Formats: sequence, C-alpha cells, structure tokens
Amino acid sequence: MKKIGLIGPLFIIIAAIFWGIDGIVLTPALYTLPVPLVVFIEHALVFAMLLPFFIAEIKQVKKFQTADWFAFFWIAIFGGVIGTMFITKALFYVNFVNLSIVILIQKLQPVFALILAKIVLKEKMPKDFWRWSVLALVATYFITFSGLLPNFHTGDKTSLAALFALGAAFAWGSSTVFGKRALKNASFRMSTYLRFGLATLIMAVIASTTGSFGAIGQITKTQLMVFAIMIFTSGGTAMFLYYYGLKRVTASVSTICELAFPLTAIMLEYFVHHNSLSLIQWLAAAVLFFAIYKVSTLKKAVVI
Repeated sequence: MKKIGLIGPLFIIIAAIFWGIDGIVLTPALYTLPVPLVVFIEHALVFAMLLPFFIAEIKQVKKFQTADWFAFFWIAIFGGVIGTMFITKALFYVNFVNLSIVILIQKLQPVFALILAKIVLKEKMPKDFWRWSVLALVATYFITFSGLLPNFHTGDKTSLAALFALGAAFAWGSSTVFGKRALKNASFRMSTYLRFGLATLIMAVIASTTGSFGAIGQITKTQLMVFAIMIFTSGGTAMFLYYYGLKRVTASVSTICELAFPLTAIMLEYFVHHNSLSLIQWLAAAVLFFAIYKVSTLKKAVVI
C-alpha cells in the first residue's frame, strides 16, 4: 500500500488521542457544572470560532439532498448530544467507577458501527479485517479490565446505568457510520462546521429547558481555561482531523482506529493519575496498537 494510505487512519488515531486526553485530563475539571451547559459551551465556542469559515463556504449546502441533511442531523443529535449526555448520566449512576459495567458496555461502540456500516453503507471488508478487528476488541477489553471482570456492584442503579451506557455506545457507533455518509457530498471542513453548528442549536434548547444556563455564573477561571484548551484539542481540532481521516477510509476501519481513545485513556491513567498497569494491560496495549496498524494497512481501508 502507498504511504498516503496511512494518512486517513493516522488522522483518526490522532483525533482519538485528543478525545482520550479530554476524558482523563480536561472534562473532569468541569464536573461541577450541569452536563447540558458543558456540552453547549463546548460546541458553541468551537462553532463561534469556525463561523467565518462556514459563511465563506456556505454555498456548498445548496447541493445537499434530504439524505445529506438527515446524516448531519444524526451526527449532531447522536454524536454531539445523546452520546455525551448518556455516558455522563451512566457514570453518575455508578459514581464514576472507572472499571464498571458502564465502561464494559461502552466498548460495544465498534460493534454497532461495524453492523451499521454493513447495513447503511454496504461496506464489504476482507476476512483479514474481521480477524484483526476481533483481536483489537479483545485487547481493548483486557486493557480496561486487567482483573478480567468489571465492577458489577455499583449500587441499585446499575441497571439504569447499563441502559444509558448502551445508548451511548449506539449513539457514537452510529455517528461514525452517518458521519461517513455525510461526507459523501460535503468536504471535511463543512462536515465539521455543521456538526458543531447543529449540535449548538440543539444543546441551546436542551440547556434552556433544563435551566442549565443559570449555572453560567458558577464557571471558574480554571474551567474557562479548560474550555479554551478544548477548542484547540478535543473540540474543533480533533473533529477537523477526524473528518479529514474519515473522508479517506471506510467507516469500518475508522471505528477500529478510534480504539486509540481507550488506549490513550488507560495510558494517561498511568502517567497522570499514577494508576499502575498490570503486565496483561501492557501486553494488551501492544496487541491493540498492532491490530490497529494492521487494519489501517489493509487494501480496502482507503477509499481515496
């Protein structure tokens, strides 16, 4: 395969690394704020920064068909709103226990993406893809649960937490597929603009109806700095990189590359929070890295 074939997967991996940094280093600093307000501000700040560029390319939207708009609204609602809200609610129910059933169920995200990629996009991947994908999913499990089993004893709301986690897994997995569909008639830049613009409008409604805007005065200077950092890392920058990469690979390959997210998160737990990793986790991390590389270099990975 030509070297250019690795560009798409590489950009998706970098985006996933930014998301991993967000989950371990940035977002925890915002937990004192209402979730709808946090999600709204994250999207609104990025869209405000991108607005001049969106206006300059707005003619592109005139070419969109109903199916295109459906895909954009899907990724805004499920990827930008429901996924974030559901996983946060699930973690709240289990008191943010990292090794809980919530994290286990969230690992089903690639499964949803792979199934939908076959149904919605009619993607056909070679047998080698499925072998490496299964290996990547197994490795991800062992990275997360070095003790082999998650914590099932997280209170009487564990079942509700599991349902919310399942919803989040579907939301994010489906967003990969419909994100690929949205890119069919749009540039990666326009896809980023609309992803943040539509999500901002939706979250404005949710935040206002839940009374979350009343907590704006509670935002500290540190939290303002965190929001600013997000714009140039896990927010706008990550999405630009992600859609640039997704434009060049299949949705099936993308969802495996996105496993760099949990890989980054567990590594940061070691380096930032000094949570020691077992030998099994280190070996699983090496296996996951290799599996992602093998998936990225398959002949059908690139769609340029």
